[in-house]
Amino acid sequence: MSMYFAGIDISKYKHDCCIIAAADQSVVAKFTFKNNKEGFDQLLTTINSLSSPEDIRIGFESTSHYALNLELFLENASLTFMEVNPVLISEYKKSTTLRRTKTDSVDCESIARWLMTVEYKPHSKGFYHAYSLKSLTRLRDRLVRQRSLYLVKLTNVLDHTFPEFKPFFNERFSKTALYLLENYGSAENMSAMNETDYNEIRCVSHGKFSPQQFLELKRLATDTVGINNSIFDVELESLLSLYKSLVKEINTLESEIIRLINEVHPHFMTIPGIGPISAAVIYAEYGDISNFSSPAQMLAFAGIEPSVNDSGTESHGGKMVRHGSSPLRYVLLNCCLPLIRFDMTFATYYAKKRHEGKPHRVAITHVAKKLLRVIFALEKQNIDFNSQKLR
Repeated sequence: MSMYFAGIDISKYKHDCCIIAAADQSVVAKFTFKNNKEGFDQLLTTINSLSSPEDIRIGFESTSHYALNLELFLENASLTFMEVNPVLISEYKKSTTLRRTKTDSVDCESIARWLMTVEYKPHSKGFYHAYSLKSLTRLRDRLVRQRSLYLVKLTNVLDHTFPEFKPFFNERFSKTALYLLENYGSAENMSAMNETDYNEIRCVSHGKFSPQQFLELKRLATDTVGINNSIFDVELESLLSLYKSLVKEINTLESEIIRLINEVHPHFMTIPGIGPISAAVIYAEYGDISNFSSPAQMLAFAGIEPSVNDSGTESHGGKMVRHGSSPLRYVLLNCCLPLIRFDMTFATYYAKKRHEGKPHRVAITHVAKKLLRVIFALEKQNIDFNSQKLR
């Protein structure tokens, strides 16, 4: 059976396809198909008429979410495909022609011909998990940021109505603090609380809220310098309602994220300090780690490697470049905090960097680099984390 290379130019409503025979490099089919079932069936019929699935190599540019439905369709039809960096196709076109032509018809043929010149690395099975987790973890990240914003706005209202409240709770909105705001709202209502109210508050705090704290809060509420204004009460109630709604949505998202990442269960989830949410972000942002040939590439993807300043007179490393995936960088650095507390190897490495005179943030960045090297090794060797074997 002959080998065939299919290049597909993806767009929102339709896709352009060019199929080239490997034997004589001739175009055997060039057509446009719609982004619907009829169009997908047309593509499948054409491909099946040429050869068996294992002899068809398909490539298309990475184009956000427009290709997702097609990718799922191809996977279900037992066809493999390779996502192509648009920059590589652009460079290939420049190297093969001097004409500056940009049409979908030319693009799909360029993809097919480029595919013939490189090692075919088909997209991994289960990519849908990575795509789903990327969507869910990024949405969760946005909602968590929004939740934090509502807490800032709640603080602003309390600065007017009951400025002593948040310092009493050590500047934190604990479960008890939120319960009090939701059920009593104003300082005036809190100053009128009685023993029955205390018993309910004590239950909410699981016995941690002492009678002394209760009496002190009542005293602060009675003597507050805050303003008693019904407008602020309405604002507080509205913000609390929005906050609670976000908490509920975040909990729903987290349940689904945990379910999906447990189905995949990457080896790096066995590293102490990497919980299911953190693991989901790492898995979603990196996708298939076999696409990376070295830990250095993973570092660059996360934007953790230092910049380099190299000129004729001097050469030195600079600050962290901070390009790449910011959610990934944030999670990797955060995972290092429990790691240096609970794992001796990482703790020793962190202490070594501090002893070299590096400040905490720089030392943690070095720990993150070591963590990525470990993640790379675990996934490449298909093994779980073992602290005893770590160097």
